[in-house]
Order: sequence, then C-alpha cells, then structure tokens
Amino acid sequence: MESKTGSFTGPPETHYFGGLLFDMDGTLIDSTDAIVKHWHKLGADLGVDPQVILATSHGRRSIDTLKVYDPAKANWDYIRHVEGLIPKEYGADAVEIPGARSLLGALEAADAPWAIVTSGTRPLLEGWLQVMKMASPKHNVVAEDVADGKPHPACYLLGKARLGLGPEETALVIEDAPAGVRAGKAAGCRVVGLTTTHRLEQIREAGADWIVKDLRSVGFVGRDAVTGLVRIELWDTLVI
Repeated sequence: MESKTGSFTGPPETHYFGGLLFDMDGTLIDSTDAIVKHWHKLGADLGVDPQVILATSHGRRSIDTLKVYDPAKANWDYIRHVEGLIPKEYGADAVEIPGARSLLGALEAADAPWAIVTSGTRPLLEGWLQVMKMASPKHNVVAEDVADGKPHPACYLLGKARLGLGPEETALVIEDAPAGVRAGKAAGCRVVGLTTTHRLEQIREAGADWIVKDLRSVGFVGRDAVTGLVRIELWDTLVI
C-alpha cells in the first residue's frame, strides 16, 4: 500500500516484551456499526445530535462523554446497564479485526501474559467476548477500574501491574485510537498503532512506535525459556 505518507512495506523485525496489552474496540473487534446505533439511541434520549457525540466518543469512556451532555447519567450503574445491552442488541453488527483471533489464540496456547485494557465497562467487554467467542484473558482493565480514562496512562499502568510487570519492564500496547496510543506511551510502553479506525496521520501524531494496517502484521513467536519474555514479530510496518 503506497501513500503520500509512506508504505506498509517494513521488513520483519523481532522484539521482546514482558507482556501485551490490547485495546478492545477497533483493535480486537470492530463494533463501529453497533456503537453508532447505541449513540443514536442515547442521543435521542439526551436530545443531542448523535453525530456530535460520535465525533469525539471513540476511545473515550462513556462516563467522560456523558459528563459533557448529561451529568445525571454519568454514573456507573447507568453506564454498565446501557453498555451491557450493546452486544445483546447489536451483536450481529460486530466483526473481528483481521488477525485478532489467531494472535490471541497463540498467546493463550502458550500461556503468555496478555490483558485487555478498554474504555468500555465490564458488561460491555464480557458481552463482546461472549458474542464473538474470542479468547478471554486472565486479566483486564475496564473503564470503572480507573479514575481517569485515556489518554491518561492510569489504565495501562494498571494493566502492567496486573500482568505482574514492574515499572522498568516493557509492555507492548496495541491500539487503534490516538487517545489510547498516547495513554500507552505515557505509561512507558511501546505501542503498535493500527489504522483500522483512524487516519494514519492521527496515529503517527499520537506517537505510535510502529504502525500497521491490522493484526495480520503482528505475530507471536514464542517465550524466552529463561526470562519468560514474549517474542513478537512485526512485519509490513509503515515505512516513511
């Protein structure tokens, strides 16, 4: 793929990490159509143009979005309820990101350390994993686990801690949203940015270390027998 901003032609390269931290929507699954329908429904209830909400809602927690439009609804009981309905009502509208299922399956088979770090609530995360029948990690971080959402680094710092990684150990964050890329970098992680939902230029400006089209360019190779580090191979990365 050639463009004015580069080409996805990077040769294979191998790196070692203490563990992997995945965003959910736009990284493992694409639930864009479902989320659009969700915000159209809520927008009607709020009396707000859903397109205005959707312009800034991707990658952000619903509680942070609702604080702007209806602070009375910006509480976890309400948000967990409405987000829990999304996979039930719109599950057929979601698809997996190419390469996600095979990558997660390989990590699980090797008992490699990985977690999902999402701006969604626990009912939303668990609902999507059930509907999509994807591997479920032993650890995850959801919206209600942290006081501040992305781009604040709290979620990825907590993700590292839940994998048992110390401050000096490096995790690989995989993200599709600029806010998430910034959160990962601020947490001291290396970041792979996907161009599944945002323009390439936005991912570059956010500071991703590598940029690929989707998870077909990220592969699990194995774990170091001595250190336990996860060996990851990247290919077809963006070359400027």
